[in-house]
Amino acid sequence: MRLTILAGGLLLALSSSIMAGQVYKWVDAKGVTHFGAQPPQGLPAETLNTAIAPPKPAVAESAAPAVSGESEQRDIDRKVKQQVAKQEAERQHYCTTLRTNLAQLQNNPRVRVQEDGGTRRLNEEERQARIGETQNKIADSCN
Repeated sequence: MRLTILAGGLLLALSSSIMAGQVYKWVDAKGVTHFGAQPPQGLPAETLNTAIAPPKPAVAESAAPAVSGESEQRDIDRKVKQQVAKQEAERQHYCTTLRTNLAQLQNNPRVRVQEDGGTRRLNEEERQARIGETQNKIADSCN
């Protein structure tokens, strides 16, 4: 039984190359290209090779630069993501500082600032102006 299955499988595997025969290509008087198993009468025909060739090594070599190109692109993507994450962290820190300053300005009527090596107290008009500036900065920079 095994011998019969083995022989049948072998015949099936070889039958495609045996059955493959010749294929002809020709162009008729109207310029249309035809393919067939029999060459045409009175027209020149070209015999085509129907055997499947193994893949060329050049294909494998051309695939290698694509892989390194993908590697380079991944490195660039990783660097860009790191830069974006760093900028986002800096923006978050800036926004936290602005919100803290706004809370201090709103809750404390006696705000002191350092100027020219000394400290002085902001009057109410200056404090309100700084509150407005800080709110505008938060609206512009912090979502």
